Amino acid sequence: MTARKISLSLRLALRHSRLAQGVVLAAFWGLGELVVRLTHLPIPGGILGLAFVLILLASGTLQAPSLRRGANWLLADMLLFFVPAVLAVLDHREFLGLLGLKVLATVLTGTLLVMGGTGLTVDLCCRYNARLVRHDE
Repeated sequence: MTARKISLSLRLALRHSRLAQGVVLAAFWGLGELVVRLTHLPIPGGILGLAFVLILLASGTLQAPSLRRGANWLLADMLLFFVPAVLAVLDHREFLGLLGLKVLATVLTGTLLVMGGTGLTVDLCCRYNARLVRHDE
């Protein structure tokens, strides 16, 4: 088999297997974690791994359908990722009192600020792109 046929068969297998896509996403997370540990960057490895994925998607090296099923599978089972946090709350009863309310308020405020900032950024980018398209016409 030629290298081109092997590459094509691997891409087709990746496109149809959500498990393989999940493994690829986990590999990018691991790569980001490795780079962060080697370079001592002050950001989480998962964020850097997602930046790698974004760069590959933006450059066209990686196609969105190659990761769509795996990403949807991980998002559908996201609740499982929060089980350790729930168990930590059960181990630390102080989170069920005033301290827990303060932490909850902080998390909710942070979440709202991030969601609002993301929404504003996307809106500004869409308006900017629309203005560029109108200007080119």
